[in-house]
Parts: sequence; structure tokens; C-alpha cells
Amino acid sequence: MSLNAAEQMVFDYVQSHPEERHFWVGKVQSTLNQTGDEHVAAARLATDLWSYFEERSTVASPFRELAARQGVRRTSMRNLAEYWLRLWTVPRPKKPRAPEEFLP
Repeated sequence: MSLNAAEQMVFDYVQSHPEERHFWVGKVQSTLNQTGDEHVAAARLATDLWSYFEERSTVASPFRELAARQGVRRTSMRNLAEYWLRLWTVPRPKKPRAPEEFLP
């Protein structure tokens, strides 16, 4: 999985701050439990991760330094959201497919 620079910064920051990691593990798990759908959960988490990036860019290093140099431009957080869903949740069983009709 390839993360963009903003996603990588969030990932590294969360990994190095146990209280932040604890928060995000719970957030990822509860979001999936609430939605019941990995695609919907990833979309919600991507939005939440972007809001988190914006908030951190006003108060925390290295986000603040990046914002001072480049500004804060909207970027996707979908890859990170999907990665954390795979990393921190139990895989859900796939729904069985209906048998396909065979043509004579």
C-alpha cells in the first residue's frame, strides 16, 4: 500500500503517540461497527482523517511546519483509512454468491 505524504505524516504521528493510536484504533473499529460496510466506513474515516490533519496543522509538529511551508491543501486520506480498517478490524466473511444459471 502506498500512502501519500499527508497520509504518511498522520500514520507516523499516530504510531509515535500511543494516546492518539488508541483513539484511532477505537474510532476505526466503531466506525466499521456502526456502518457495517467497509466502503462506507473508509469514506467516513477518510473525512475524519482529513479533519484531524487540518486540526493538527494548527497545533502540532510536524503538521504545523508543513502548513507553514506549503499551506493546507485538501488531499485524499482514503488509502490510510482502508489500511487501518484492514489492520485494526477483524475481516468480515464474504457473502456467498448465488449460483449462476448455466445456459444449455
